[in-house]
Amino acid sequence: MSTPANFNGQRPVIDPSDTAMLLIDHQSGLFQTVGDMPMTELRARAAALAKMATLSKLPVITTASVPQGPNGPLIPEIHENAPHAQYVARKGEINAWDNPDFVAAVKATGRKTLIIAGTITSVCMAFPSISAVADGYKVFAVVDASGTYSKMAQEITLARVVQAGVVPMDTAAVASELQKTWHRDDAMQWAEIYTKIFPAYQLLIESYTKAQNVVKDSEVLDSAR
Repeated sequence: MSTPANFNGQRPVIDPSDTAMLLIDHQSGLFQTVGDMPMTELRARAAALAKMATLSKLPVITTASVPQGPNGPLIPEIHENAPHAQYVARKGEINAWDNPDFVAAVKATGRKTLIIAGTITSVCMAFPSISAVADGYKVFAVVDASGTYSKMAQEITLARVVQAGVVPMDTAAVASELQKTWHRDDAMQWAEIYTKIFPAYQLLIESYTKAQNVVKDSEVLDSAR
């Protein structure tokens, strides 16, 4: 598959210095319609993305679709993990990119690469992702931090967005690409993020911590002899 035209010959990778994160319609009511993944996992991954953005100093823009109606409010974890996030209210537009204030907020970041996740995948993630590509942005869509009615709907949507030039990713891949290295002062905060994406990672941390404690205890004993 050739590189999408909007990448202009560049490698399709995420440069944190040129990236903004758009978290669209992660609302409590919409979450109840998700059928392609467990709702609790979707919720944890959305919160993890917000935390990644904070650690990576990415601008975050959030929005909600008629939050006063049955779609419900944004889940609170988004702004708890990204307190710097900017919320943009819409006037009923289904596609967030049809809202001038939302597009203006994205442009104001000065970033040309977008990480987008949204519920429902086939609408709230797909529509703005396709629209942003058409406007010249590099777009990475986080599929497992979105969520839609069925696995079939997810697969159809993936086919559509890829044809439009959107690059699909999973939450753990986004974390790794933003983190880049374990040789950083906030490495343990990144490790904590992975435990939210796949809880079994907590076992790795526990085994590592135990091994480190054993080594330290051994060194203490050796020095005492």
